[in-house]
Amino acid sequence: MEESVDLDVLWSQLESTDYVWVAIFIGVAIAPFFSAWKQKTSLALAMILSIMLVMFLRFFIDAVNIFGFGEIHLFAMIPVLATEPDQFHRFITAAWLHSNWLHVLSNIIVIGLVGVPLEQRLGGKRWLAVYFLGLIGGNLAWVAAHPNSYIPALGASGAAFGLLGAYMACWPNDEVEFPLLFFIRPWPIWIIVAVRLGLEVYQMYSIEAGTIGSTNVAHLAHVGGFFLAYALARPIAKGAPSSLDSTTTIGSSSSSESGAESIRNRAREKMGNLDKDPWMDSGKPLLAEAARILERLRAEGDELETRQAWLEELAEQTICPVCEGEVFTEINGEICRLKCSLSNTHIKWP
Repeated sequence: MEESVDLDVLWSQLESTDYVWVAIFIGVAIAPFFSAWKQKTSLALAMILSIMLVMFLRFFIDAVNIFGFGEIHLFAMIPVLATEPDQFHRFITAAWLHSNWLHVLSNIIVIGLVGVPLEQRLGGKRWLAVYFLGLIGGNLAWVAAHPNSYIPALGASGAAFGLLGAYMACWPNDEVEFPLLFFIRPWPIWIIVAVRLGLEVYQMYSIEAGTIGSTNVAHLAHVGGFFLAYALARPIAKGAPSSLDSTTTIGSSSSSESGAESIRNRAREKMGNLDKDPWMDSGKPLLAEAARILERLRAEGDELETRQAWLEELAEQTICPVCEGEVFTEINGEICRLKCSLSNTHIKWP
């Protein structure tokens, strides 16, 4: 989405209060991701919350109207500035700025309805990679087509189309609930893509042919985000919780259970071996209550939940065999491991 503004405020002209607002904007934007990382929750939902919080902050600043802070000038994608090294941040930060609430809604619908099931397929880190691929691909396409433009482009539409591109490349037959063709129902990803991307291409052609007037929607950014994520999604998806081209969909209620079980099975395969332990290898075998918990862990730790429960118990009863520091449980996805609180190299078990 484009928004016409004057370029009166740049980094060299900021005052000290402006830097405070820059810090506030960045803090508001990244806070949901710290929460998601700590609680091991969805990054797609964290992205939605982040975008909405930034929009609320902008709404507050505009309503108060006493700060004179120009966030669009500083963070939006302005093609003529894109090649300057101190302006590269715009390729990322533009995704947190939207022209209005309808613009926000159109993007978070895609991030929520398409992005969440895609994250279940890919896992959080891979999902974040394809999201930013779509975002960067959209901005690159827009800058390449309008290198001398001073008009800022904003929004996460390139990233949203990137999610569609990645999903199309890897699991085109998955069905997700989506508002399409005046109906909200489960649609295969390939149909959603055919309609949404087809409309974008048609509108681009109509603008070039002169059959419709000019628009403030950056259609080329949408297409650029889609195709870059589409091109690189399959290499990124290798090793993801769901295998490529899996026919087990996660859109309907019955298949959702199968998809979830498939993800759990992949997680079980990644659980470490319990036969050996770092305390025995270090010549400091566990004793008393810690030894009893280790035995129970080996006997009952073949399921994700029971393994986590016994590892948490063990963390309270033992110390690092290398430095004798505290041991804590780290959960990555559904995999739980013990780590040393002082050094990541001392213990990572199982």
